[in-house]
Amino acid sequence: MSSVKVIYEDNHIIAVVKPAGMLTQGDKSGDISLFDEVKKYLKEKYKKQGNVFLGLVHRLDKPVSGIVLFGKTSKGAARLSEQFRNHTIQKTYHGIVVGKLEKEKGEIKEKVNKISFFAEGFTNKTDEELLEEIKKATKTRTAELSYEVVRSNDKYSLIKIMPKTGRFHQIRIQMANMGHPILGDVKYGAKKVLESPSLQNSIALVATAISFKAATEDRLINLDIPLPDEWKEYI
Repeated sequence: MSSVKVIYEDNHIIAVVKPAGMLTQGDKSGDISLFDEVKKYLKEKYKKQGNVFLGLVHRLDKPVSGIVLFGKTSKGAARLSEQFRNHTIQKTYHGIVVGKLEKEKGEIKEKVNKISFFAEGFTNKTDEELLEEIKKATKTRTAELSYEVVRSNDKYSLIKIMPKTGRFHQIRIQMANMGHPILGDVKYGAKKVLESPSLQNSIALVATAISFKAATEDRLINLDIPLPDEWKEYI
């Protein structure tokens, strides 16, 4: 049986929680992916024969956990993709960053090499291969997000992050550029990985909420999940 955690499902769209350490989409490594697990779930639940349709419309980085949407039908995938392109889907992340931010809230807007979120979503390349493409890229695109500090202590800050664009590793890079890398994100400046056994293969960044329109009716769907209990030992 598939172990996928479903938090919303209708005839056209399904929303699930991706665990940290799992790929959203399979790559050359052959590691298990959320995409494969959701297809397995649908095949078992509806006793489908043959191949099961599933539309990939966005993804989360491997060490990031949180809400991921898929299209169960071509119409569902197309409607979600359109909302992502038009930036009408509202996404919220929570993360623990190293240090105490100077401002309680703010916006970050900067130029990054031209690799779009959607280009990544439909490729079988690994993160390392995508990073190489970024290094070779000559054109730039704007990366923009806003943040609010929820609470902080002497070592860390818990922040709420609302990305306005979806570039490759955007939140991780932009917070590192501020001098406040995501806790556990050694790729982008954190000093060490998360030590709790239950947080292995993860960084302290979760896609906690998402708001989008239903595929076939004028209805707004709001989904959210709680923060990991293990974060309480840090903040």
